[in-house]
Amino acid sequence: MGTHNLLLRLGPTMFLEVIAPNPAAPAPPRPRWFALDCLQPDSPPALSTWVVRTTDMPASVAAATEALGRVEPMSRGALNWLITIPEDGSVALDGAGPALIEWQAAVHPASGLEDRGLALEKLEIIHPEPDRVARLLGALKLDAPVSVRHAQSGESARLAAHIRTPQGLCVLGA
Repeated sequence: MGTHNLLLRLGPTMFLEVIAPNPAAPAPPRPRWFALDCLQPDSPPALSTWVVRTTDMPASVAAATEALGRVEPMSRGALNWLITIPEDGSVALDGAGPALIEWQAAVHPASGLEDRGLALEKLEIIHPEPDRVARLLGALKLDAPVSVRHAQSGESARLAAHIRTPQGLCVLGA
C-alpha cells in the first residue's frame, strides 16, 4: 500500500497505529487504504477509522449491515492478514464503521509490542446517524469498549479514543 507505520500497544490484543503514505515507497496500483490518498502533505494527524479483529472473515463480512470493502490479503514482514478495503480506499461510514481484519497467526501482533502501561478505556464514535452505526456494530457482535453517540447539528463524524496512561486519561480526537 506504499505506507509506513508506527504501533503503540494498548493491551495484549489492541494497538494504535499511526499510518501515513511513505514517500520513499512506490505508489500502489490502487487507492491506498484508510483514505490516505485524500490527505494533503500538511494534513494534521487524525483518528480516521478503526479496525476490528475477526476469526471468521466470511461470516463477519456477510453479517455486516454496511459495505466494508473487499477482503484483501496483506503482509508486512512476517505478518500476514486479511482486511476489508473499499475499492476506492475510503473508510466506512466516514470512519465510524470499522475495517475488519483476520490475523493469520496464532499470537496477536500487539503481544510482541512493548507494554508502556497504556490501555484503551473507550472508543467513542460520534456520527450523524448513530442508529446506523449501532446496527452495524450489533450485527458484527462486537465485544469491545465502544460507545456511539449522535453528532450535534453541524458536527461531522469523528472518533475519540479514551486511553488510560500512567499519567491519567488522555483523549485523542476530542
